[in-house]
Amino acid sequence: MPKHILFLQGAGEGAYDADAKLVQSLSRELGDDYKVIFPPMPHEEAPSYEAWKSAIEEAIAKAEAALVLVGHSAGASMLLKYLSENKPKTEIAGMFLLAAPFWGGEGWLYPGYEALELPKNLEAKLPKEAPVFLYYNRDDEIVAFNHLALYKTLLPHATERSRKQGGHMFGNDIGFVAEDIQKLISAS
Repeated sequence: MPKHILFLQGAGEGAYDADAKLVQSLSRELGDDYKVIFPPMPHEEAPSYEAWKSAIEEAIAKAEAALVLVGHSAGASMLLKYLSENKPKTEIAGMFLLAAPFWGGEGWLYPGYEALELPKNLEAKLPKEAPVFLYYNRDDEIVAFNHLALYKTLLPHATERSRKQGGHMFGNDIGFVAEDIQKLISAS
């Protein structure tokens, strides 16, 4: 039976189609032993946490145990917000967060950002058995590289992976994330 990966897209008009390239890269590198689930999020052009929360909850509930969560950009920050407030019944094997914007403080302060601010004790609220990986590119034109340091204040035990280039879309190649997922699954 394949291992399940839930991939949450970023936000903005056309984000689902753009992130489909990341999903293709991940699926190709992981191979047939893994099934990547990639549901479209509602109102990608103007997302709200409440709408995405329901979609995330539904996707996690449908998945099988030992679910691996991958989020890109807004999908990563929405995922963290969801997990800081909810305890899914499905076992979470790991969280792989790519270019997650940090909301509030020295991060993004767009209108409505308060809905996505995370608690100071975030690490204690996340599934304890699930390691967190943070991926950022120094040349990201959307989410500044300093967001990695902001997240490390809330997630000091997270594994960080920084790269010099790849931009916000990681050059549409996230084979390095697939390697981390495979290592995590084979170690469990």
